[in-house]
Amino acid sequence: MLLFGIITQLNDAAFGLVKSVASNALDLVMKYWAESYFVVIPLLVIFLYLKKDSKVSTLVAAGITLFILGEVLKLIFAEPRPCDVSGLSWINQIGCESGYSFPSNHATVLTGLFMFLGKYKYIRAGYIIWMLVILFGRIYLGQHYLTDVIVGGMISVAVCYAFNKYSGRIEGLSHKIINMIPVPIIRRSLNDHI
Repeated sequence: MLLFGIITQLNDAAFGLVKSVASNALDLVMKYWAESYFVVIPLLVIFLYLKKDSKVSTLVAAGITLFILGEVLKLIFAEPRPCDVSGLSWINQIGCESGYSFPSNHATVLTGLFMFLGKYKYIRAGYIIWMLVILFGRIYLGQHYLTDVIVGGMISVAVCYAFNKYSGRIEGLSHKIINMIPVPIIRRSLNDHI
């Protein structure tokens, strides 16, 4: 019971903070910023691919694994989003997304991916700032509790650490998969870049 009380206070404090900075303009910025991963993540993959970075396959495998893991955990816990809870309806003026809250899939997928950008300090710094704004926005828009974001981030860091540690094996497996592609031009192009 004590832990539940601490978690509730932590989440309430986070919602109090976002309420103090809320505005219609910030609502729109946070809504569209959250969708920017549809552009940023593919650009990140393309950047690593063009740099012939050997970790591009590992980043993609980690991202896919984290997305699936986040979705499975959401189905297991079936926690309603804060914006669906009647006592918290004041936190969101934009609308509530469908699905469940725990853990935040934005946090689960995005947080640990910075580990694959170690060689590119400016890209890594920009990525971390971009990601932190997204994670703030998930709470700001009432799509997630602070604890959803924290746990999602912890899962992401743990999984990405493991993927990063075993990236050599993952790269070897990706080459085997690429070699199974029936079109030689595509296969050769992918092997040249990985």
